[in-house]
Order: sequence, then C-alpha cells, then structure tokens
Amino acid sequence: MLALSPRQPQVLLTGFAPFAGASINPSWQVVLALHGRQVAGHRVVAAQLPTVFGEAVQVLEGLLQRHQPALVIAVGQAGGRAALSLERVAINVDDAPIADNAGARPVDRPVVPGAPAAYFSGLPIKAMLTALQQAGLPAEVSQTAGTFVCNHVFFGLMHALASTPALRHTPGGFIHVPWLPQQGAPHMALDDMVRGLRIAVRCALTVPDGAPPGLAAGATH
Repeated sequence: MLALSPRQPQVLLTGFAPFAGASINPSWQVVLALHGRQVAGHRVVAAQLPTVFGEAVQVLEGLLQRHQPALVIAVGQAGGRAALSLERVAINVDDAPIADNAGARPVDRPVVPGAPAAYFSGLPIKAMLTALQQAGLPAEVSQTAGTFVCNHVFFGLMHALASTPALRHTPGGFIHVPWLPQQGAPHMALDDMVRGLRIAVRCALTVPDGAPPGLAAGATH
C-alpha cells in the first residue's frame, strides 16, 4: 500500500477477488489501476474484498472505519453486460445462483436482518451516465445489482453509510463492469474501464446534486 496522508480527503474504491474458478476479476484490476491517484483533490485508495458473503461486508466496514472516506464506490464484475452499469438500488436479500469462494450459497436470506428492504444509491448516477456517454464510453443505469456478493456488498455499504453518524453524509454506490476481452464477450478494454471509473469518481466528487444514502421507495425500517 502507498503511504497516504491522513489530512487529505480520500476516495475508497473496492473490487473483488476472482471467483467461480476464474483467474482474474476486472473489478479489482480497474480499482487497483487508480490506487494512489489524485482525483479532484482526493487521494484514491483501492482495496480488494473477498467474494464471500458476510466476510466481504466485514472487510468493507473495517475500511470505512479506517479511512473515513469522502466517497465510496464498490465495483463488481457483471459478465454478459456490455456497458459500465451504474446501479440504482441495493436490496436486502442474498439469493446466490452459485456458491461464493467459501462454498456458501445462501437462499432468500437478508443481508442485514431487520434493516430496510432497499437503499437507493447515493451517487449522482444520471450525471455520471451523461459524463461517461459524453466521453464515448458505453454506460447505463441498471435497476438490479443481482442477489450475489455484489448486491450483498452494495447493500452492506449503503446500510453502513446510513447507520454510521460519521459517514451519514458520505456518498456511496456500486458500479458493475463488463468482462475483459480475454474472459469472453461482451467485453471492454481495461483502459476504458479505468478511464470510465475515473470519470465517475470525478463526477461524484464535483456534481452538487449527489444525495446521501436513502431508503428506496416502499422500504421500511
């Protein structure tokens, strides 16, 4: 890890370890490429999360406590998607189509028992979408982050931001990236993913209409 100044505001980016027998995960490669970079006066910190239910959120919560970031974006792989997907909503359910890296395959289980049914992203996703498209990058707003470890982390992140007083006004959210060319089709070049994530981070830091984490419509405490 690079030495980081505690006085400089930080952006926390997370990616995942490879899973399902794969040797690479583009979500980790793209955030690692930005580690230590400066974006809009903020220092980027990249961290890898295990692709494991429960443990991934525990690691994330430790990172939030350690870095007290000004912005948090979790990134995951979405094989079969052709664009950078800005996730709109995290839902409080784990329903794994495959086992995680620890062999767990939860079915119809809440991410956080007793927590709200869902949270909206705290990122200015429409402004980010426009910025990405103006840069010539394929991008979309997604209405589902699935029910595997990506959504698990997305919900865990938004719940942590909403329930931790020191982080209550910290914007956060989730972006899915496509496969790399060597993984199959559709795919996106790593350089384009890195450029897109940097644009998304800059937009989230500079657009004034980003919202703090909030409950999704119809969600209850």
